[in-house]
Amino acid sequence: MSTASSKDNPLPTEIGQALLALARQSIAKQLGSGKAEELPAETAERLKDPRLQEQRGTFVTLHKQGSLRGCIGSLTADEPIIESIKQNAVNAAFRDPRFPPLTQEELPSTHIEVSLLSEPQPLIHQEAREIVDNLQRSQPGVILKQGARQATFLPQVWSQLPKAEDFLDHLALKAGLPQTAWREGTAELLTYDVQSFEES
Repeated sequence: MSTASSKDNPLPTEIGQALLALARQSIAKQLGSGKAEELPAETAERLKDPRLQEQRGTFVTLHKQGSLRGCIGSLTADEPIIESIKQNAVNAAFRDPRFPPLTQEELPSTHIEVSLLSEPQPLIHQEAREIVDNLQRSQPGVILKQGARQATFLPQVWSQLPKAEDFLDHLALKAGLPQTAWREGTAELLTYDVQSFEES
């Protein structure tokens, strides 16, 4: 398991492991195969940690053989972490419009990652170069908003798009905007940190 730190009240690794087990169980239950085993007592006890009742944005990401297989999350802190993880695990597996629903046969080879988000903060900027320099240094999660359109990339996406200009161009396209939208000063940018846990 690997962990990316968050500056906002990080959880210990054992709690992250419990959240991963919960995400996997939630998907198995939704498959309705009858094979969704009860969580071990120790894991169930860890999920009672009061910190998991805090409201935080979360994402659940699925990979299969190194390729993305689903990713759904919530940017707003409008429900407890534990409920958000359960819901986003099911949504990532079955409701990501980019992929067909996950099958029972795929689940054993599916790799799960959960991310807990800090509160997004507006990025105050004057020029495109300042945006690039700021983001290149810190490599946070980024939300791009313009009108009714919005998209986000988790910090993990920096490993695929290491140049800030490319990162922001692709983010604008994901939002359904011209790739230059972030340069024009009409789009709002917000950043956030994550604490992520992934299965071995």
